[in-house]
Amino acid sequence: MVDHSAVPSRDGSKRGAELMRAGVCLALAMQLVMSPYAAARATEEKPKSEAAPSATAASDVVLKTMQTELSRATAGLAKSDPAPYFLSYTVYDQNVVILAGAYGSLLTDTAMRRRQADVTMRVGSPALDNTHGQARASGVTSGTLPFGEDQDAIARVLWELTDRGYKRAGPTFLNVKTNTAVRAEEEDKSPDFSKETSVQHTGDALTVPPFDKPAWEGEIRRLSSAFRKYPEVYFASVVLQVQSSNERMVNSEGTAITSPSNTTRLVMEAQTRAEDGMDLLRVETFQAPSAAGLPNEKELAEKIEKMAIDLNALRKAPVAEPYDGPALLSGRAAAVFFHEVLGHRLEGHRQKDEDEGQTFTKKVGQEVLPKFLSVADDPTKSELAGVKLAGSYDFDNEGVPARRVEVIQDGILKNFLTSRMPIKGFEQSNGHGRNQPGLMPTGRQGNLIVSSTQTVPEKDMRQKLIDEVKKQNKPYGLYFDDIQGGFTLTTRSLPQAFQVLPVIVYKVYPDGRPDELVRGVDIVGTPLAALTRIVTTGDQQHVFNGVCGAESGSVPVSAAAPAMLFSEMEVQKRAHEHERPPLLPPPGFEDKTMKADNSKSEVKP
Repeated sequence: MVDHSAVPSRDGSKRGAELMRAGVCLALAMQLVMSPYAAARATEEKPKSEAAPSATAASDVVLKTMQTELSRATAGLAKSDPAPYFLSYTVYDQNVVILAGAYGSLLTDTAMRRRQADVTMRVGSPALDNTHGQARASGVTSGTLPFGEDQDAIARVLWELTDRGYKRAGPTFLNVKTNTAVRAEEEDKSPDFSKETSVQHTGDALTVPPFDKPAWEGEIRRLSSAFRKYPEVYFASVVLQVQSSNERMVNSEGTAITSPSNTTRLVMEAQTRAEDGMDLLRVETFQAPSAAGLPNEKELAEKIEKMAIDLNALRKAPVAEPYDGPALLSGRAAAVFFHEVLGHRLEGHRQKDEDEGQTFTKKVGQEVLPKFLSVADDPTKSELAGVKLAGSYDFDNEGVPARRVEVIQDGILKNFLTSRMPIKGFEQSNGHGRNQPGLMPTGRQGNLIVSSTQTVPEKDMRQKLIDEVKKQNKPYGLYFDDIQGGFTLTTRSLPQAFQVLPVIVYKVYPDGRPDELVRGVDIVGTPLAALTRIVTTGDQQHVFNGVCGAESGSVPVSAAAPAMLFSEMEVQKRAHEHERPPLLPPPGFEDKTMKADNSKSEVKP
């Protein structure tokens, strides 16, 4: 879930494009911070799932203008051929403050205000419309909306976007009908759009939490300056994002939703390079509804020290060799593993798209995991194990209330994560239609939560790994302590494989030798094989927050899981560049480096 930069090949080849739509899901924490639209909508207190329009809604000039223009457009375009059967407007209002520091100074000190509108246009009928198959992009048209409450200015832009949207959707629908007539019959003949109950919901008026900007500027400087003590840290930054948002949505079915929210994120990143040119990264992320909910400065300083110690150890660690044998994943590592290996293959639209591998499409009612494991996706949950969950929301991006979905119960596949795109056997949305502004929603993960009924105390998991190593007569096992992220391939044109990118990995020896830190190793494999090799789990769930990128853009997600013991795990060497570390020492460390060089030269063979 989380190295969340895009992984497609750098040469822009067709293979790179396929990777993009194959469910690539990485989310370097920095991407989460630098993409304000990707923020989760977690708040201190969740409003009720449905409420009557309040005085706040009545006085919302933007919402009122959206409703007026929507009614006018719906009535006017009804006379067109083909006529729209569904129209919606979504407006994203966001105010963002970003503070970024490095080595004791501020790199960025900026405040941004954005207002963007998405117009969703569907022509034809729910059975077949312009978004069918690979034409989904024709359903949404986006633009920048004026600030303020000038009704005429707002209406004018919505009018222009609606006109563009219709002129795009109409011809696309004609092409869809032609293609449908000449192509072979599709296996899943489900409609293109589901009928859902309209919702009227207004969140409480947006209340911006207190934010002492000068105080935080000072803290960012102090925290980032701590990295100056470590000459082996070649790049480091501390970034704070404070965001207040209000999302409004109206559609021709009668839905009207406003969702105000506040969220704050802090990301600390540090990087070094080994002598063989391998880049090594450590990232720590924190999230809360307000800056007051973040860890205190002392705790953050301790995290920075641990990051630097880890990087220094990694620089000296040997490169791991390819391996196939017992492995133990920490809870965070297991959470990323499940997000990549399983979660993407449970997203609804992948069961319908005939270019997809459809790993689990026909396995409903069958055992796909060991019986002691269950998996749910619950965007209504805002916190787990004391950690705020990034994938929380009240309504999805299609105006459907968020819902907990039990996708796997006692190892048996029960459900998929669906948007308003029906799939065979699952005709309704379960509140998982998600997107970033400007893209069409698809079924996506929110908060993926793995639970187990076969547990041992977490402190005993290492011994369980050693026992499994002895049982298989292997020289060692691997313990994956921390994770950077991962990605998965889900299309038929590519291997049905995944790759998880660990950061801190140890060899664990059965003969009592100390654990050995190694670097440059990735977990690889295929899902159907990997998921059957889970032996037991720990008794505590751990959370990983990140940003996931796929067809409908980057969205904030969380995954939670206990530590897991695998009887077999395959790893490979990680590809890396071979650029040397910096030729000169960092400023202020020249004398120490010279002394070290002189001491080396005096050593006799």
